[in-house]
Amino acid sequence: MTSRYEKELADLEARGRLRTFRPLTRMEGCWVDYDGHRCLNLTSNDYLGLAGDTVLQQRFYQGLSLVQEKEKYGLGAASSRLLTGDSVLAHDLEEDLALAYGHEAVLLFNSGYHANIGILPALCGKNDLILSDKLNHASIHDGLRLSRARHKRFRHGDYEQLRSLLEQFHKEYEQVVIVSESVFSMDGDVADLQRLVELKKEFGAMLYLDEAHAVGLYGRQGLGKAEEEGVLGDVDLLVGTFGKALASIGAFVCCSEEIRQYLINHSRSLIFTTALPPVVLNWNRFVFSTMQGMEAERSHLMRLSEQLRQGLREKGIVTGGSTNIVPVLIGDDSLALQRGQAMQEQGYLIFPVRPPAVPEGTARFRLSLCANMQWQDLQPLPDLLSALSNEEQSRHEK
Repeated sequence: MTSRYEKELADLEARGRLRTFRPLTRMEGCWVDYDGHRCLNLTSNDYLGLAGDTVLQQRFYQGLSLVQEKEKYGLGAASSRLLTGDSVLAHDLEEDLALAYGHEAVLLFNSGYHANIGILPALCGKNDLILSDKLNHASIHDGLRLSRARHKRFRHGDYEQLRSLLEQFHKEYEQVVIVSESVFSMDGDVADLQRLVELKKEFGAMLYLDEAHAVGLYGRQGLGKAEEEGVLGDVDLLVGTFGKALASIGAFVCCSEEIRQYLINHSRSLIFTTALPPVVLNWNRFVFSTMQGMEAERSHLMRLSEQLRQGLREKGIVTGGSTNIVPVLIGDDSLALQRGQAMQEQGYLIFPVRPPAVPEGTARFRLSLCANMQWQDLQPLPDLLSALSNEEQSRHEK
């Protein structure tokens, strides 16, 4: 007898939405082996190329000695921070981050997901309101569901609708929190931070900004869009991650000391999670310091991204955004899968993004550019993508 799980999995496969693990081998810089093909990796979040930088990793491990091994290179914390998993390294990293961001305090989390499902439910109760951009990351939406606060989603980037919601509801609640990403991970577009700050101030709200896809890439020190826009001091809760441009794992929130202490006592995803191991904390300090000086790499990546985006538009390929995340809209799930396989055969590792990660009918390629790529690696892409589109159109005409 077929179980309902088997039926649902078969349905996902028929609709072109079945997800599977896909191990990669021989990863060297931005190149990987996958399914018998040597491919340029256009699916990674290794935006600064640090994960594939073997020279940088050698520099990090040069500090390894038997005396320091447990303190700085230990492989397990074996407990939550509130038991025996805390360390001087964690506090040092938090102090480094607070100093760089100019915030009173910083608190570490084990991942961006842990942060987003742990902060909002801890801080917001039944007498509070959360207003969230509709295209915020799934982890933020999960945080909203876990919170006892009332929450409403405003249309993506529609700050007039956000203003209307604030006007209508802000007096009914003890606290209103505006939540937005700075760089949106699937469209590669950017929130209007100046507008968000204006609305926050006008209505006495708190501003929660997720900079997961901006840390490392924007601002003189690579602190993100809030640094670039000069609004670091206006963001009440700034969430960043080590899991993307910083080539590691873990996340952090910049906040006040009062909020930090409150989260330590109320954030369940922090309280009931084993702490990050010493080697990860040590690497995070090392790579955060290194990243701040990578202005040349940031500039190169932005030039590369605009060059590709312009090349796609010249071929009539629908794209958007303004960051190193370059979307190529396809629409149909199965067609996106087919084109992804065709691109892999041409030497480009592209895994299509399908609902529910994106809205229905907007399956796409999410071309993720990294600073260790060169234009000659990317130059053939517009022609290849255009040829795939024309081939599909010819089939339909026949």
